[in-house]
Amino acid sequence: MLANKHVLVLGLGESGFAAALWCCRQGARVRVADTRTAPPYLAVLQQRVATPRSGIQGVQSPGTNWQFEFIAGEFDKSLLVGIDILVLSPGLSGGLMVVIHARAAGIPVIGEIELFAQGLRELAGTKSVAPVIAITGTNGKTTTTALTGHLLAAIGQRVGVAGNISPAALTALMEFQDNGALPDVWVLELSSFQLETTESLAPSAATVLNISDDHLDRYIDLNDYASTKARVFQGDGVQVINRQDSRVKRMMLAGRKAMSFGLDAPTNSSDFGLQEVAGSLWIMQGEQALLPVDELAMSGLHNAANAMAALALCCALGFDATRFVPALKSFKGLPHRVEKIAEMDGVDWYDDSKGTNVGATVAALEGLQRKVVVILGGDGKGQDFSYLTKAVKRHARAVVLIGRDGPLIEKTLVNCGVLMESASDMSDAVKRAKKLAQRGDAVLLSPACASYDMYRNYEHRAQVFVAAVKELS
Repeated sequence: MLANKHVLVLGLGESGFAAALWCCRQGARVRVADTRTAPPYLAVLQQRVATPRSGIQGVQSPGTNWQFEFIAGEFDKSLLVGIDILVLSPGLSGGLMVVIHARAAGIPVIGEIELFAQGLRELAGTKSVAPVIAITGTNGKTTTTALTGHLLAAIGQRVGVAGNISPAALTALMEFQDNGALPDVWVLELSSFQLETTESLAPSAATVLNISDDHLDRYIDLNDYASTKARVFQGDGVQVINRQDSRVKRMMLAGRKAMSFGLDAPTNSSDFGLQEVAGSLWIMQGEQALLPVDELAMSGLHNAANAMAALALCCALGFDATRFVPALKSFKGLPHRVEKIAEMDGVDWYDDSKGTNVGATVAALEGLQRKVVVILGGDGKGQDFSYLTKAVKRHARAVVLIGRDGPLIEKTLVNCGVLMESASDMSDAVKRAKKLAQRGDAVLLSPACASYDMYRNYEHRAQVFVAAVKELS
């Protein structure tokens, strides 16, 4: 399908690298463009592809004597000369003028996940192809993806876990091919950016875990964002629905098999939920008690929801839920996602630096089920912080504010009746939180904001937080 096609790959990040290498391996002639003169994957791509050449000024039409070329600089419609297919990296907007020109010229604009889907269909002609589980949502998708892969591997399935979680889907596919054994099941984490350019994935089971404000700098509004997430339900696979999220519930399609999960009691035999049994809260499938929530190694009720989503996705492939109980107990979660890092003087300290939007922070506050001193603030990305009000009022003992949008959060929460203090930096925030917390409380870094106003990324923010907590102990 790609042999002798002329392909333009825009953006040489992890996804763009995988797409470019895949297209070259399929016999395409590939032009890669990036605004950076030395993007991080360029050197390794040049090593992996035969007869590479690079240029910074000007574009030559694809000829017969090369397979790959790299063009650095601002994107220009001259990049489209001789091009049959444009592969757009997920970090780049479909509103770029070069993309608009491509569509006007009738050039298909697709993404790396669409190339993956097409590659799987081509494999279907030669051998049995593994089912695909696809996972998206505003929050919890990386944890749920990793957990789903963990559950399936624990019962002996060979699993390909890839996508937004890393590695890229095509990188994983090429590695499996090179090793001579394809997986039994694919588990893909998909972002809304990836879904924008995906048309034909048709997973065997898929879920949208939840929808809340995020990436509104890229989408017209929350409805536009939600409709992009709903693209994960393309095809006729099983829909796994969060029955307590009204936007997700509206994504249910007539005639499609569906399973649901929620923090309430399940309503039928295939659905998952929580119910009190002999004084303890249990994860249930229908009327069958699977395990107590407090036996999960992950903290918070939001992680119980993630666990039930993972179970439902696995069961959608025909497996029995009871087979996964031991693996559920052993999964410890992922770093920087309501991760317990310390206990001092009867107070537990949690790193949820990955809580970069309001929905994630609300879930963390509600999930800990105790009074919390929460550290909020950073780059708010234009979010509506009023959605924090109810959870802060109910669960927070105090709020410590950091970063550029700390004052905006304070203004929004001023009538919550909760003590608020502003901190000059993370060390100051941790010291203030320690003074405000009482025995039995939790201190939670869950900023509801991106980190770029103060830190390199959310991992760096977490490192600074952990170091500040260690200084107190």
